[in-house]
Amino acid sequence: MLPTEHRLRRREDFAAAVRRGRRAGRPLLVVHLRTGLTSGDTDPHAPGESAPPARAGFVVSKAVGGAVVRNLVKRRLRHLMRDRIDRFPAGSLVVVRALPGAGEAGHDQLARDLDTAVQRLLGGVPR
Repeated sequence: MLPTEHRLRRREDFAAAVRRGRRAGRPLLVVHLRTGLTSGDTDPHAPGESAPPARAGFVVSKAVGGAVVRNLVKRRLRHLMRDRIDRFPAGSLVVVRALPGAGEAGHDQLARDLDTAVQRLLGGVPR
């Protein structure tokens, strides 16, 4: 399970990651990443505080499947992200959006797509 301090919960954080972040798409999922603050943003932390840990959120629509399938996909993605969240810089916002094929995909396929997308976003794999 993904620890509480690494969970993305606020609607504004999801919107910031999706609208202002970079993204990497794969056949089963799309990963959106927003790192750091730009000049137009305000720093929510006091000057002496350290940056918060990277946080991740998940979007699994009804196009993926019924409630049981959607919850299964979310659980798998949370489990996979737990081992990968430390790769992101502190303060990063990560949104993983499952695509319709994710409902029929196995754990290994989701892991492979997630790894490829994360490496692409962090500069490890060229397009």
